[in-house]
Amino acid sequence: MLPLSFFAVFKYLSKGSLHMPHYYVVDHVDTESVEGKMQLDTFYHQVADITLTNQLGKKVSINNDLKGKIVVIDFFFTDCPTICPRLTRNMTLLQRAFKKNDSICHLISITVNPERDSFPVLRAYADRFGVNHDHWWFLTGDKKAIYNYARNELFVSVQPGDGGPDDFIHTEKVVVLDKDRYIRGYYDGLDSAALAHCADDIILLSLENKHNKKKR
Repeated sequence: MLPLSFFAVFKYLSKGSLHMPHYYVVDHVDTESVEGKMQLDTFYHQVADITLTNQLGKKVSINNDLKGKIVVIDFFFTDCPTICPRLTRNMTLLQRAFKKNDSICHLISITVNPERDSFPVLRAYADRFGVNHDHWWFLTGDKKAIYNYARNELFVSVQPGDGGPDDFIHTEKVVVLDKDRYIRGYYDGLDSAALAHCADDIILLSLENKHNKKKR
């Protein structure tokens, strides 16, 4: 996947421009007058932080502990008999793709069944898939906080819920956040071709110049 990603970058460069991944989820649109002409300013959603416990038993903050890194997030649970094992196997493609460039991005898998998925359970699950614990976190914590993050920060579920005992989220979506925690891509985690595209986009985002991204 990674050689193909670099090929994509060179292809874009050869055309004289980079077609960067889009911004997702508009917070609001303002109007302003510039030289007598009205213009629309679009403000995109910036994902709030969340602190959870990783598979090593350490409390970690996605925004504060991973500053300067692109973040790739999926949701799963360890005893899922259907899509989750396939989703995790496909995520290992990204781990392998960035094995020699692991400072570019960080992978995160968040359990939607935190009552069962304690950090030792998550570690055993991660070890089954050959996870590099330094660059791929499996996270657990408060269910309401996780479900609020999934619904209201990453928007991976349109079903209403409050994170209560009967609430459940099951999604194959993989979400990419840029270094400033703007949503820059949604991908089908069950489709290896979609994750190859995800790898391309991560490389492009790693080349993006730092500037104010609140207004687009």
